Amino acid sequence: MSNLPTVWTNCVAGIILAGTLPNVISLVLTAGSISLLYISGMFLNDAFDQEFDRKYRAERPIPTGEIRGAAVYKIGFALMFSALLVLFVSFPRADAVAFGLGLSSLIVVYDWSHKRISGSPVLMALCRVMVYFCAAAAAGRPASVDVIGGAAVLMAYMIGLSYVAKQENFKEIRNLWPLLFLLAPFLYTARILVRFDPATFIYALFLGWTFYALTHLLRKPKNIPRSVVSLIAGISLLDGLLIASVAPESIWAWWSIAGFGLTILFQRYVPGT
Repeated sequence: MSNLPTVWTNCVAGIILAGTLPNVISLVLTAGSISLLYISGMFLNDAFDQEFDRKYRAERPIPTGEIRGAAVYKIGFALMFSALLVLFVSFPRADAVAFGLGLSSLIVVYDWSHKRISGSPVLMALCRVMVYFCAAAAAGRPASVDVIGGAAVLMAYMIGLSYVAKQENFKEIRNLWPLLFLLAPFLYTARILVRFDPATFIYALFLGWTFYALTHLLRKPKNIPRSVVSLIAGISLLDGLLIASVAPESIWAWWSIAGFGLTILFQRYVPGT
């Protein structure tokens, strides 16, 4: 729940990369429906992981008996159905329907398989990428060049982040090369360094924060969970950087920085992973 602001900034970025300005009502409906999908994924993740948790994370709600696994499944799928209903009624477009169903399917596949396959970071990345396309479809232009480029950058960043997250049950990062995916946003937007405007500031802030997040992997002992939650918060800064790269004067880039701050604040009270 603490990471929901990153979903909201994803929605703003998807809309602006589509070449439109967010309409408050449409933004609330888009962000609300996708937030419900995100929360449904959290419930389904616990439901699918219940056997694993009984062996390795006995403090989790299902193993402790706080709630039955069957009830968690029902809540998760009910939230997913509600999210899709809001999305489809609000935006009765074929592409919005297709991307909404695609995102829901990816959430279910990821939750079912992420403990079973090594390629789960790619599935997680695709879930986030689909948020961009859902928001862009709601705005009416899901196939614009900026949406596709931004989605590719977000996917690379999420692959790097998800790889780190996958190591949380280990004391060491097994390979360092997947962290190179985290460089994608800085390479993609490097052209903004020749000017001095809000995009330059956000670039520097995001670069500094990413470096800070990775320093937790260099300490002894390593603090992998801290690195993960820091990189998750950085998703909002990535959104802001992409927004500022196409609309340097847009106030919505600063909204993304606010989303970053909210995520950091919420993570202090609710675990970010």
